[in-house]
Amino acid sequence: MSRVVRMWCLRHAESVNVTSAVAGAVPSAPLTSRGHHQAKEAAELLAAEPISHVYTSTALRSRQTADALTAPATSMSELDEVGIGRHEGTTDPAIRRRTAAVLRAWVVDQDLSQQVGDGETGRQVLARMTKAFDHIIAAHTGGTVALVGHVASLTTALAHLCALGAHVWGTPLPHARPFLVEWNGQEWRCPDWPHS
Repeated sequence: MSRVVRMWCLRHAESVNVTSAVAGAVPSAPLTSRGHHQAKEAAELLAAEPISHVYTSTALRSRQTADALTAPATSMSELDEVGIGRHEGTTDPAIRRRTAAVLRAWVVDQDLSQQVGDGETGRQVLARMTKAFDHIIAAHTGGTVALVGHVASLTTALAHLCALGAHVWGTPLPHARPFLVEWNGQEWRCPDWPHS
């Protein structure tokens, strides 16, 4: 039996928190009408793939994006967006700048100790995302799955797990653009980071 796991990752489709510049995990933000269209387009792109299961964060926008795919879905809190503690849900531009600076520190500088206010550190984000990926490997060895997540948590995890580092900085994940990530039995590989 093949030990390879093929995982089609995508950031959720456009959502209200993005268009209104709200920072944080914002779990109840729904997709916009454009987002629903993007989710359908992503499903069409993946229609020929033998996806047996879809994993999503617990956020509404992630689950709504996954609804467009036909495989059964499981929500996992380990896949949620980065938590920013007391600043959750803010529209303060200073917090958004701090959030970007922290993400840069995690991805480019490999400094996982940084955090926004009393929110999660990069170590915490990487640990929970790795736990989710390990679960997927154990459940789907030799198979193909999809994962619908978030820009900061996916970027942080994959930059480290696939040893991409600064290569991905400056090219944030576009909404609902599937890209392949593979477990080869020993390590994760991200052969093609998507560009906006």
